[in-house]
Amino acid sequence: MQDEYRTVAHAGVHETEVNRSRFLCALAPAATEREAQEFIASVRKEHADATHNCWAYVVGADAGVQKASDDGEPGGTAGVPMLQMLLRRDMRYVVAVVTRYYGGVKLGAGGLIRAYGGAVGEALDALGTRTRRRFRLGTVTVDHQRAGKVENDLRSTGRAVREVRYGEQVTIEIGLPDSEVDAFRAWLADSTAGTARFEPGGEAYGDA
Repeated sequence: MQDEYRTVAHAGVHETEVNRSRFLCALAPAATEREAQEFIASVRKEHADATHNCWAYVVGADAGVQKASDDGEPGGTAGVPMLQMLLRRDMRYVVAVVTRYYGGVKLGAGGLIRAYGGAVGEALDALGTRTRRRFRLGTVTVDHQRAGKVENDLRSTGRAVREVRYGEQVTIEIGLPDSEVDAFRAWLADSTAGTARFEPGGEAYGDA
């Protein structure tokens, strides 16, 4: 698994103009391929009168799913440059649709490649990105007497506290980088006089 990846901060649209052609790049997060396809369909519907609605998406932290479409533009001049821009920026779980309204001036293959790739790059800059980092999930089990201090210490040291449950004992779900697991065990044993337990779990991604 990738240790980290980048994705778009939020959905949005950024417009550029090249030789009187308008290029509207719509970006959105997409957790699954289906979400990406639904977003593409919604943009196509909104801009049904456009000359082209070209798209590209990358799904999976390891970029396992990569697809693109030129939507009628000459082969390799739209979808592929869009996809390459997403990959060059290490973007994952993201979909881009570039809507073109033709302005009467032909751009040529090189011009189209620059326009479509550039539209995605400018949209990423305008809308902003965020980094997601891989975390090891884990559960801290501690008695009620120490739970409040442990939770406060976790939060004050920047640990990702995901959930706190109260029962006979208190369980605190956390996330931390794999490289810090051993140091965390030592810290927990020291701060609770060895009374707390830590059970590592699976993996997930969270904001860095």
